[in-house]
Amino acid sequence: MDKINICVACDDNYAQYAGVLIASILDNAKEEDSLAVYILDGGISNEKKSEILTLKNIKDCEINFVNVDNSLFESYKKVITHSYVTLATYYRLKLASMLPDIDKIIYFDCDMVVNSSLAELFNTNLENYYIAGVRDINKRMLKQNPQYINAGLVVFNLDNIRKNDVESLFLNWTAENVDSIKMGDQTILNEVCKGKIKIVGDEWNVQSSNFTNRSSYTNSPKVIHFVARKKPWHYASYSYHRPLYFKYLQLTPWKLNDKDLEHWTKDNQRDSLIEYFKYRPMFMLRPRFYKALFYTYIYPFFQNN
Repeated sequence: MDKINICVACDDNYAQYAGVLIASILDNAKEEDSLAVYILDGGISNEKKSEILTLKNIKDCEINFVNVDNSLFESYKKVITHSYVTLATYYRLKLASMLPDIDKIIYFDCDMVVNSSLAELFNTNLENYYIAGVRDINKRMLKQNPQYINAGLVVFNLDNIRKNDVESLFLNWTAENVDSIKMGDQTILNEVCKGKIKIVGDEWNVQSSNFTNRSSYTNSPKVIHFVARKKPWHYASYSYHRPLYFKYLQLTPWKLNDKDLEHWTKDNQRDSLIEYFKYRPMFMLRPRFYKALFYTYIYPFFQNN
């Protein structure tokens, strides 16, 4: 079986969250899955690297740290977007040259967990495509481009990207449109790869933002993406899928003791609901809230009985 190649980019601040993601991938891999993880190193300390390497105890795999020359990304520093977007987010645009011996890879943002083997996704046929992904939840962008994907999870056909010098297209398009780029690398990927993007099922990137509203109401999410600004590691963040983050956190060197785990789960759930009411007090007047409530909590009950 071909090796399943995985990629994530992070610095020292995000190393723990990348570790939780990797733990979730390894915990859900099938026995026959062979995995190679490539971590684009934006400044990870030796201590954090050592902690990440202990994740091989979950399932034996390759874990490779790839040094990144930030000077190669000077052009992308000119892109003005959200304040929380770091330079590391643009690393994925040079995967083909940074990983010259890899022909195909699944790229993940750090604010995700995996709940399934990735073999099916990795084996997606990309013969005539540059990338594959799941449609974004942004309705305005989807109206402009029905094939607009969320860049948190991208399957890259690095072989095709190299053959067509797509990295140069990324750079050139960015230089020509730098003042109009609203979503950083996501905008660049969607615009440059338009017509060469394969859409995969919503379950591969369930974009989870609060305790009901989700991009997909599947009962079997294969990948969860915590797209809200407040992530599961922020106290009183409201995400329906947050328990999965803490499930996989407990498999890592950063696992919580019993007291802290109760605080971050039971107390956190209560305080999250309170914070959500403060954040959006009129949410119960929105019709889509009731649709989300039904498909999140009620519909699955009848499906399982």
